[in-house]
Amino acid sequence: MSFSLRLIPLLPFAGATVLLLFGRAFSRQWVHLIACLAIGTAFLVSADAFFTALPAAHESGGLHDIVWAWFASGDLKVDLAFRMDALSGVMCLIITFIGTLIHIYSAGYMSHEKDYARFFAYLNLFCGAMLILVLGDSLPVMFVGWEGVGLCSYLLIGFWYGQTANANAGKKAFITNRIGDFGFLLGMFLLFSATNTLDMPGINAAAKAGAAGLTEISWMGQPVAFWAALFLFVGAAGKSAQIPLYVWLPDAMAGPTPVSALIHAATMVTAGVYMVARLGALYLLSPAAMAIVALVGAATAIFAAIIGFAQNDFKKVLAYSTVSQLGFMFAGVGTGAFGSGVFHLYTHAFFKAGLFLCAGSVMHAMSGSGDITKMGGLGRKIPWTHRVFFVCWLAICGVPIFSGFFSKDAIVAGAFATHVFGESLSWVGPVVGTVLLLAALCTSFYMSRLYFLVFSGECRADHETQHHIHESPIEMVGPLVVLAVGAGLGGLIGFPGGLFGHEEWNLLGHWLEPVVGPELHIPHAVEVTVMAASTAVAFVGIFLARAFFGGGYREPAHQFARSMPGFVALVRDKFRVDELYNFFIVRPLRFVSRGLFVIVDRIVIDKAMVEVPAAIVGVFGRAARWFQAGDAQRYLATFAIGVAAIFYLATRPPAPDAFKVTIQGTAVDVDARGVAGTAGRTLLYDFDFEADGTVDRKGSSPTAHFVYEGTGTYVIRVTIKDPRWGTSTRLEQKVRIQ
Repeated sequence: MSFSLRLIPLLPFAGATVLLLFGRAFSRQWVHLIACLAIGTAFLVSADAFFTALPAAHESGGLHDIVWAWFASGDLKVDLAFRMDALSGVMCLIITFIGTLIHIYSAGYMSHEKDYARFFAYLNLFCGAMLILVLGDSLPVMFVGWEGVGLCSYLLIGFWYGQTANANAGKKAFITNRIGDFGFLLGMFLLFSATNTLDMPGINAAAKAGAAGLTEISWMGQPVAFWAALFLFVGAAGKSAQIPLYVWLPDAMAGPTPVSALIHAATMVTAGVYMVARLGALYLLSPAAMAIVALVGAATAIFAAIIGFAQNDFKKVLAYSTVSQLGFMFAGVGTGAFGSGVFHLYTHAFFKAGLFLCAGSVMHAMSGSGDITKMGGLGRKIPWTHRVFFVCWLAICGVPIFSGFFSKDAIVAGAFATHVFGESLSWVGPVVGTVLLLAALCTSFYMSRLYFLVFSGECRADHETQHHIHESPIEMVGPLVVLAVGAGLGGLIGFPGGLFGHEEWNLLGHWLEPVVGPELHIPHAVEVTVMAASTAVAFVGIFLARAFFGGGYREPAHQFARSMPGFVALVRDKFRVDELYNFFIVRPLRFVSRGLFVIVDRIVIDKAMVEVPAAIVGVFGRAARWFQAGDAQRYLATFAIGVAAIFYLATRPPAPDAFKVTIQGTAVDVDARGVAGTAGRTLLYDFDFEADGTVDRKGSSPTAHFVYEGTGTYVIRVTIKDPRWGTSTRLEQKVRIQ
């Protein structure tokens, strides 16, 4: 069934175009209205497509919109085409709905920004690029959106580029993602060579059929499917901030807070999870690739959570929580629970957007400061922000019945129940499930630490800051309340109805099943056990954090810091991963680059290829300047010298470069004839047959005869003289007389 899916990304692109071209001429109200209408209308079109048109197109694989034939080369034919099925439809709804709320919120947060139109243009552009990514029917179209969100992240993270740290953060995000994108390209090329198509439905169909090109054993004894999936996951690790390419995301906090919310909740960082879920059939073909995805996700989840323990910047804590939650999502799709991974992506969008926008509201109240060590007691001063943060905090901690509880539980239970790894890798599921439970405990602890330090106890800010603390305006609080509703009740859309014999209660799983396959069958005992364990770790983390930080820094927190100062410093320094990268990668590259700059640029190009030729031209120019003096007499003299030189060179006979020697016994005959241009000319010849300086024969005859007294080796020397020009040429030749 056809539907104008192109309208969904086109609307925010149109808004961005208008604002970039004419935004500075509009009032702030008009800029905000245009930006919000663009993304808001895209949400309405997405909702119409998903709820009205998509159900009728279920049997045909979803809605399809071919804009035009993009390019063709040999067997490769790529259309600029969009497809909406349940998976891409859910993603469109998340992007446009959360994006609309963030656009509305930004009016209050960015009210004093000078470059107001540029900011909203970039927000529209960001959403449009992400919509192309999720709607693209082929990998090349997806890659356009993939690169588009990378560009927009660079523009928005470095939005305040006047500060060096912000500009560097934008460059760090851009460069790190380019590393991942190289892996994405390699995976795409491998898939085309194996399946002869880049359309994602075609790739999934080939994977489900076990196509020979994908199952063929390749390097290191692994099938092509493994390497294609692995390279694509490298791209996903860069875009979705997984080990080792996660380092850009915490620094992305340099951008405005609405940008952080948009990146972390609805756009860029979810791209990798979406891509793995979209190509689930390919990953299922290689259990080893699935194991790598799951293990990297689990490792990232707990590693980032531990770093979150000691961060004192509000947004940095949330940034590491995003890295950790993305690890949960990858663990979900890596264990074959694709629906659960997407479910957590959905719930995370609500509570993480709410948390970040609450952070912006808190910083707005604190005159821009994000240092949680100087906060405290804000629950009474900004009550609406506090209530929203409270709901989102319980959701990310996994407290029943908030949204994060259901989605985290589905992933952890799926890890313990999965059978996608086979016998040889059967240990992966239980290991991933155990690590995720530990990560959930860590999440509950550091997020509770954040809550208690910010909202409980007495305010630790200076008197001037406390005097200006106030609740945010309605355009900021309104979106927060909507997000709180989603964070609190949004998990019911994935309610585990299987526990009660009603699988259909899991609406999201039911919608996604035709695309990502049925949810993993989880035994009731495993489901109940994991639910109990998840609930326990959530409350244990909360109560531990309250014991350490309830009402501010308490004595147990001080005792722990005093007992393990080295470890606390290491965690606060983020395990010094950035320093390691700087030592092993950045500094060597900088050294090599500087060497290339000095040798290639300064010496080879500047000196050898530019300055030396320029100096030569300069020398000849200065010499020519002597002749180009405007003096007619000098010109005539030079002309006469030139004519004489030409006459001399044209009439002077060339001298031979050798002579002929004939040997008969001890007698030799020398012939020095054959000089061109000597007709009618008289040349004189001196023959020295023993090269002793004594002329043995002389005259105008070019031939001479001589008899040696005995055998031996002699040198014959012939001197040819031109009496007209007064020049002479000497030739020598060695002879052996036997």
